[in-house]
Amino acid sequence: MFLKTEILKAISFKNPVKLPLSYWILICIRFALTLMPQRGYIHPDEFFQNVEVISGDILAVDVARTWEFNPKFPVRNIFVPKMILGPPLHLIRIANPYTKNYLNIDLKTPYYLLTLPRLFICLLSLINDYCLYKICVMYGQNFRNRLKIFASSYVVIVYCCRSFSNAFEMLFFSVLLFFVSECMFKSDKVIYHNEFLNEKYKQAKTAVERVKIFKLKTHLPDHSLNRVVVIATIVAIGIFNRPTFVGFAFPPIFFWLHRGLGSKVVGFKDFHCRIFTLVLCGIPTVLLLILVDSGYYGYLTMADIESLKISWDNWVVTPLNFLRYNSDMRNLTEHGLHPRWLHLAVNIPLLFNVLGIMAFFTISTHIYRFIRGQYSKLPRIQSITGMMLFSLIIPVAILSLFPHQEARFIIPVLVPLVFLYGNNLYANESDAPSRKRLKITLRYLWYTLNILLTIFFGFVHQGGIYPFANDLHREIKSSYGVHTHVITTHSYSIPTFLLQLESTNAIYKDKKTGHTYKLAPTTFLHKYGSMPMENLFVRINDILTNAESLLHEYKRQYRFYVVSPCSLEQRIKQESAKYPHIDLKVEISYYPHFCSEALPEFPNRHDQFCSENNILKANESHAVDLTMYQRITCYYKRFCLKVYQISPATNLIINK
Repeated sequence: MFLKTEILKAISFKNPVKLPLSYWILICIRFALTLMPQRGYIHPDEFFQNVEVISGDILAVDVARTWEFNPKFPVRNIFVPKMILGPPLHLIRIANPYTKNYLNIDLKTPYYLLTLPRLFICLLSLINDYCLYKICVMYGQNFRNRLKIFASSYVVIVYCCRSFSNAFEMLFFSVLLFFVSECMFKSDKVIYHNEFLNEKYKQAKTAVERVKIFKLKTHLPDHSLNRVVVIATIVAIGIFNRPTFVGFAFPPIFFWLHRGLGSKVVGFKDFHCRIFTLVLCGIPTVLLLILVDSGYYGYLTMADIESLKISWDNWVVTPLNFLRYNSDMRNLTEHGLHPRWLHLAVNIPLLFNVLGIMAFFTISTHIYRFIRGQYSKLPRIQSITGMMLFSLIIPVAILSLFPHQEARFIIPVLVPLVFLYGNNLYANESDAPSRKRLKITLRYLWYTLNILLTIFFGFVHQGGIYPFANDLHREIKSSYGVHTHVITTHSYSIPTFLLQLESTNAIYKDKKTGHTYKLAPTTFLHKYGSMPMENLFVRINDILTNAESLLHEYKRQYRFYVVSPCSLEQRIKQESAKYPHIDLKVEISYYPHFCSEALPEFPNRHDQFCSENNILKANESHAVDLTMYQRITCYYKRFCLKVYQISPATNLIINK
């Protein structure tokens, strides 16, 4: 009985502990920065791959449905975005009438539409922290230092609080690592006690002793198929969310399958049984996800089900479409081709800075020892360190095989990275003074770089888009019916759902006459990317001419804006001078706004566009020399977003 109690204690890891105050402060900072809100705009996919589409479905507003959600060839699963973004958006839809009437708060404004989904995702991001914490406690590692390093990473503060499918992928990866770690921990304990009892059974001299030992063995819990249903479900959902999850799931699944293999009580029969059961348990989830996608994209309807006329054409498997699309090099070329060393040389230092560089040198040391045959100095293959090491290396290696590489693709590896090396930024009592100073320096460098990167990606990068959308939303609502034309150039697209435009696809019914009708659009967002300035003004001229024609023929009032980085001001004004019938007036500027598509040039001493106080004076014919301080100040002021109002010049004559 005593041995049974000890075994149960050994496989239990309930261990109440107290988290450090500094960690809770970092959590509060994460939520506070989400609520501010973060006006930075990392990549269009943070809106257009998830929250833009789900908002159109739930709030019944006009949105931009990107090519990934084209019913003819859909490549994105709808289940995960609906489950994660559905609750906050349904909350907005249901609560808005009450908050407007009783609290005078309109939830369908850009601030709440931006922050409430992010706040929910930020809450879900704590799952990553929890999984890291539980793994550390389970294996007796220092969780306090690791949690502080993890929570201070700008990847967690910025990326993991946005509606990126990569942020969802990180959640699934963290949960998978936790459950596999738990299974490994329990299996190690059970296998150890099983082998111990087998040895005692062989050494027993009497039948009574053997019976007692045999009874103790029967009390050992089953471990071979631990968490198989949960793990299979996570893997299936993760792959449908992003098929790249195969690369992230491979190391944990490999270690889950190999638990105890090579011991006296676990053999290849257990290994094959685990594979078969894992696949079998994943089939229901896969079928459910295929059913959801097929229904959402219109491949499967209730009429088909009722008539039982169902064929292969009624089903859509979005991960397969994703793979088919990305296997075509022409499609990847449209999104940009990158060298295969980009993740290793650029993205890892950019995302993980100190930890990424530390991991690079440590892994290089492991490779050197492996080549030299120093296997005893390498991490044990079936240990938690071995699993975390492979969970760091394998996903990055697999994703590096593809020529399209973006930094956000590898953010899930932050969890194993912090587990392996997060504690190395804190000094130990056994460290030499020089080593302690080095660790302290690296730790302060980590915090400094993450603060700067949080400011840059959270508030500066494409930071003018959100405040402009906020002002545009107010202007559209205050002058209902006025046609609004907005051209964005050399900047990311405006998330349409923030403007809450009435859906032009919905069918409305007149209560008096009973007639049905569709609304005609009154707001037109023209997204021209990095179009050459000459072609841009051809489009501006066409849109202005058409708007003026509607004004004179049907009295349709209009507004016309061009939104562009401040660095292009000189080129815009030069091109505008070629169109004397177009009046271009600066409306407002939003600062800061960093746009890599149109980086400003450092001004020279005679720059005419630096400051109104530094260009030609009224009574002088020569340019004023700018000091270095003025030039630097002018350079930083060019990192803004400028809005121009377009209207016909007073001498405009419309040819009828």
